Amino acid sequence: MGYPRKLTRRFQAFDNFAISFTIINIISGIFSSFGFGMKAGGPRILVFGWIGVSVMVLFVGAAMGEIASAYPTSGALYFSAGKLAKRHRGAWSWYTGWLNFAGQVGGTAATDYAAATFIQAFIALQWPSYQVTPQHTVAITAAILLVQALANTYTVQLVAVLNRISVWWLLIGMVVLVTALVVLPAHHQPPSFATHFANDTGFTNGFYGAMLGLLVTSWTFTGFDGSFHMSEETVRATVNAPKGIMRAIACSALTGLILMLALIYAIRDYTAEAGASAPPVQVLIDALGTGTAKVLMLIVIGAMLFCGLANMTSNTRQIFAFSRDGAMPGSRWWHSVSPRTRTPVKAVWLAAACSLVLVAPGWWSDTAFTAVVSINVVGLFLAYGVPIFLRLRLDSFQPGPWNLGRHGKLVAAVAVTWIVISNVLFMLPQSAPISAKTFNYAPIALAVVLLIATAWWFTTARRRFQGPVSYGSPDEVAAMDLI
Repeated sequence: MGYPRKLTRRFQAFDNFAISFTIINIISGIFSSFGFGMKAGGPRILVFGWIGVSVMVLFVGAAMGEIASAYPTSGALYFSAGKLAKRHRGAWSWYTGWLNFAGQVGGTAATDYAAATFIQAFIALQWPSYQVTPQHTVAITAAILLVQALANTYTVQLVAVLNRISVWWLLIGMVVLVTALVVLPAHHQPPSFATHFANDTGFTNGFYGAMLGLLVTSWTFTGFDGSFHMSEETVRATVNAPKGIMRAIACSALTGLILMLALIYAIRDYTAEAGASAPPVQVLIDALGTGTAKVLMLIVIGAMLFCGLANMTSNTRQIFAFSRDGAMPGSRWWHSVSPRTRTPVKAVWLAAACSLVLVAPGWWSDTAFTAVVSINVVGLFLAYGVPIFLRLRLDSFQPGPWNLGRHGKLVAAVAVTWIVISNVLFMLPQSAPISAKTFNYAPIALAVVLLIATAWWFTTARRRFQGPVSYGSPDEVAAMDLI
């Protein structure tokens, strides 16, 4: 790919799969968005929307996997965008990289903030006198970011071990959650309850409310580009990275559907639980009792913490690669690698600091925080869509060992179509009446990111950034390898 090798290849196929599976994190995704789904379509959309969106995400993953096999680098999306563009390679690469960066920072911030929220909910259940405040949430999030940054500072072997543990935590945790929800409640909803429809979004149009409900699954299925970003640290990356993407999506789709069904059939009082401050927690309490619910909440909190850790790892590799090509302020600083740990330590702390900056507005305004982290999904899926769209425009594409053959363009076309539809949904109003509290700030957040990137591009970047940098011929690059 034209770069000297600085990162250690110690990720096996399972490790590569583990990072995307952990970032997708069905426990974290479902528990953080289940309440929204109860109001936007109800069980019918939570179940059948999960199935439909999972299929669409598999198309996105397959199209991305084909590109990952052809361009297995830490730069991943922005690198492949620069290579696949017919013209203006620097601009395509620049915008893709900054959308990816913003989306990943938002993802780490959102996941750790959600973990902090659930930690406070657990503390309040355990000690009722505890006061839940936004300031406590931000402080707990900052502590989580510190621990995750320290974990990422040490060797890539530690990260790989933690990601392996996270996979088993998710799988065993899901089995425990599902078993408890199936076996312990004295009452379950009838099979026909999966078709129950609810629209409490405030909009009278039921179809619109149902479409908004698809966001539950879309929100969950983000971050599978993590396997792509870990390519330079993965053995046989041209095959294992795309396989990691596809396996993570497929396993998450299946296990997530099982967990979703278990939660839905354990519902007792739909109206009361949908209106609770934390609907899935209320479902656990009503179905299983407070004591059991607290134990299961620890599983959920652990899953969220593992998710944030994997998010930060992926974010760090994107920063490392983007800086290596001179696309960030202080690039020489951020793409340096510790000679002792063989990890981009400075990039780790930059990722943690940026996530903390996004979390900070939550100190005084939930709305401001939501506005900032909304860019997570929109930024990531737009970054996914750009290289897939550019590959679709090519008359000739040189595939890697893992490829879709003659079906490549069709799969890419379906993937781009779904990315456009899902991004439109994420930018539409999600509840009525529309006010400062309920307004969807995702379009504004996206516009701010694009405005900054555009101003920077036309001011200085277009004269010095021409896309991914080549350090020489394969022989010349091999001579530079530090490993």
